Amino acid sequence: MKIGIIGSGGREHAICEILNRSNKVTKIFCFPGNAGTANTAENINLDLKNFENIKNFTLEKKIDLLVVGPEQPLVDGLVDYLEKFNIKIFGPNKIASQLEGSKIFTKKLCEKFNIPTAKFGIFHNKLDAKKFIENLKFPTVIKADNLASGKGVYICSNKEESYIAINEIFNGKFGKTENLLIEEFLEGEEMSYFIISDGKNIKRFQTAQDHKRVLEGDKGKNTGGMGAYSPSRLITDELEKKILNRIIEPTLKGLDNLKTHFRGFLYAGLMIVNNEPFLIEYNVRMGDPECQTILPKLKTDLAEIFIACCDQKLDEINIEWSNKKSLCIVLCAKGYPDTFEKNVEIKNLDNINLDSSNYMFHAGTMEKEKKIYAVGGRVLNFVSLSDDFKNSKNNIEKNIDRLNWSGGFYRKDIGYKVIK
Repeated sequence: MKIGIIGSGGREHAICEILNRSNKVTKIFCFPGNAGTANTAENINLDLKNFENIKNFTLEKKIDLLVVGPEQPLVDGLVDYLEKFNIKIFGPNKIASQLEGSKIFTKKLCEKFNIPTAKFGIFHNKLDAKKFIENLKFPTVIKADNLASGKGVYICSNKEESYIAINEIFNGKFGKTENLLIEEFLEGEEMSYFIISDGKNIKRFQTAQDHKRVLEGDKGKNTGGMGAYSPSRLITDELEKKILNRIIEPTLKGLDNLKTHFRGFLYAGLMIVNNEPFLIEYNVRMGDPECQTILPKLKTDLAEIFIACCDQKLDEINIEWSNKKSLCIVLCAKGYPDTFEKNVEIKNLDNINLDSSNYMFHAGTMEKEKKIYAVGGRVLNFVSLSDDFKNSKNNIEKNIDRLNWSGGFYRKDIGYKVIK
């Protein structure tokens, strides 16, 4: 079986590596990929906005399955386009992808189907948003409506911070947007909950805890994710039942009402308040770095899962997992998430100890003349599986020390709530 992976980050490298375990997979392509995916896949430099080129290449190479990693092609309708040509592709269609593409779409769905979420207001201009702020209790949450790579969220503790957030969003910091959301601040603990769906059946796909803030102690600016661990310390059978009954199932029912279905990974970003789940937001793909944290624990053939999902036979697959504790630390370029230096060489990669419990996934890297360079803000993802989170973290830090890369930094407290 030939498989094409669409994307270029750590998530896509992890998907490549786990698919490479399958004896059903004979060839992997990655569009466009990175320096890490090149070890297991053939990188193809295709423009992800040019759907026709992706279609032509897929048909020419007789690729059996495409897997979409990032959100933008999904929101742009890549799945809808390729399905017209009978190309098998894993991921939700354009309407279902609005769960991530528009926060307002999701909030209105929550309203209609009584899905627990933070109270909110929708604003179409700076003036109305700033007027609303005048009588608000702080802290409050302000969000760009559109895709923002996980960064378009502000937690504001006063009016001044709120005004800055409103100005930056409407001035296009996260791309063109005509709306923003102002939300009630929920006091609790975040959790990432994943399911996989074939449009008819759903299966749980593990839990994780992401660390979004750039600095230790969950301080500083929001990022795409500085690290994660799996499973979440919060998950219980009782809580999971609430998540499925009150959040996931009503959401899928809401999509049914829109005459569509959800096929792919659905990632619910939740706030757990006194053991009650509230939906913060949806992502219509695996999280990054949660994907890198979760997939190494998978025992079942990932290619079989993807095919069963595309064929609406997910109920015939038993998804099995390792009981190990998985932790991921993201090594970033100095200066991230603000201005950072690009094209910095990364040496000593051969010093890293990698095996069936220890992984290194490339994110913002490229290979040039047999040398590896950092070209993105989040550069490398180190993952370790062990019997406890402390050992996993120790294993990762040893590998980061072996790398000895002066151009990077990482949060040293990833997993602090589960490591004593």
